[in-house]
Amino acid sequence: MKIGIVPVGHIGPEVLNELQRGLVMIFPDTSCSVIRDFLVIPPQAFDKKRNQFNSSLILNEIRGFASGRGEEFHRVLGLVNVDIFASGLNYVFGEAYNPGTAALISLWRLKPEFYGEKYDGVVFMLRALKEAVHELGHTLGLQHCQRSSCVMHFSNSIFDTDRKQSLFCSQHYLQGALAISRLG
Repeated sequence: MKIGIVPVGHIGPEVLNELQRGLVMIFPDTSCSVIRDFLVIPPQAFDKKRNQFNSSLILNEIRGFASGRGEEFHRVLGLVNVDIFASGLNYVFGEAYNPGTAALISLWRLKPEFYGEKYDGVVFMLRALKEAVHELGHTLGLQHCQRSSCVMHFSNSIFDTDRKQSLFCSQHYLQGALAISRLG
């Protein structure tokens, strides 16, 4: 599988590069590249009443970007550093087309500082990796898992993200490997 990581707005290169390294370790036989281009956060995605951005509108921009990169990448993961929400939810850590070619994660609520804690780069990057793997799993057609340790477990809060591993359970690993093998 070929994964492209695209910043949506400004994302520091250290975060992009660290996530790239982590994804290659999680997904076997995968190449992962940081895309030099970046996407602008669509202004219409901002909801003034909520003071948040609509993740579906941002994800749609990523999907449009990914459609022009089909030969280069099987999946495109967008990273944004703003607070996002999806319809019916107060906030989300990410969103993806299931199945599909585009996924999005927000770094905003993954930072320990958001919860009044000291900055911890290891905790932050592990959270980002877990959410990236989770959303990419959705692009492969994987559903949420009941096992709290599986990366495909739904994160209702940051505690759920911290509790789960960055790896798939055996069932989701097999489903994901099969989906990847079909990519060619």
